[in-house]
Amino acid sequence: MSTHHPVAIIGGGLGGLTAARVLHVNGVRAAVFELEASAAARTQGGMLDIHEENGQKALHAAGLHEDFLKIVHGGGQEMRLVGPDATVHVREQDDGTGARPEVDRGDLRHLLLNSLPDGTIRWGKKATAVRALGDGRHEVTFADGSAVTTDLLIGADGAWSRVRPLLSAATPAYTGISFAETDLHDADVRHPRGAALVGGGFFISLSEGRGFLAHRETDGSLHVYAALKADEDWLDTVDFTDLTAAKAAVLARFEGWHEDLRGLVAGADTVTPRRIHALPVGHRWERTAGVTLLGDAAHLMSPFAGEGANLAMLDGAELAETIAAHPGDTEAALASYEQALFPRSEASAAESAASLETMFGDRGLEQMIEFFTAGPAAG
Repeated sequence: MSTHHPVAIIGGGLGGLTAARVLHVNGVRAAVFELEASAAARTQGGMLDIHEENGQKALHAAGLHEDFLKIVHGGGQEMRLVGPDATVHVREQDDGTGARPEVDRGDLRHLLLNSLPDGTIRWGKKATAVRALGDGRHEVTFADGSAVTTDLLIGADGAWSRVRPLLSAATPAYTGISFAETDLHDADVRHPRGAALVGGGFFISLSEGRGFLAHRETDGSLHVYAALKADEDWLDTVDFTDLTAAKAAVLARFEGWHEDLRGLVAGADTVTPRRIHALPVGHRWERTAGVTLLGDAAHLMSPFAGEGANLAMLDGAELAETIAAHPGDTEAALASYEQALFPRSEASAAESAASLETMFGDRGLEQMIEFFTAGPAAG
């Protein structure tokens, strides 16, 4: 037997939670179905720079911007661009005036979770099947055998969305870049050379299709992505259950790099493989009654423009505000939302794809130096 919810959001990531919060602020109830067993099921990890023009705009719509400022990582907007010999080519300090403050993803998720009424989130609900029932209604079935019906289905369920096939045949494709994601805990004490190299914020080191992208976390750890141009199956050749073997395989791709950079892998407490996928730039769909997408489900892109979480939150906020502004006319709301969504996400996806080509091209370091040091355009 199915339970009915007028608005069902599949996925409790930042975009889905923002949509639920802004709907709540505007007096609209929604149910969020999240596959994780609880809010504490896993460490969210990673730092996010929340942009003034999209992520922070969404937080204003959610009535949470002041609380957001309380969890910002002071000093997190510092940036260093370094060559493979550890020479620092660009250094930007965090003077507190930047428009992209850094925040721990887990802290931001907790802020959103704690802003929702009790019972909004249904935990342990992994969607396994979705089908149209006609007249804009849909049914979602979960791995535990339960099912719900809804008048408005919002797919906020990420890269491998179960909702997307209702709207589009597109699937994410491998971008050519693989990550070995590492953590170095208690960095100032246990990994002082790495801590000194990375500094207090964001760190980039690039050369010939390889690089390190790192953040200083709020808990004092370093979160590092060793990034490589690699065949899609390369990660499958590495045994990531054997930490020593995994480190050796990754370090073999960084022969000749400075030992302090190599130490971001050699000294790691964890190593996790990640392939980077993206949907086609300009992904869109025909208006389909009673269903839409937001965030990665709508416009998965590589992380090299720093827009993924920001766009997901803005998607959620704008969708919710549009629904609230069109009471009784869901189709008009969804049409209005998608009309703004498609060009915005296409522009960011194109920027992300171009940044990938720049950063991991033969002159990645030189081009990024030029990017960060170029003065204002004349005109």
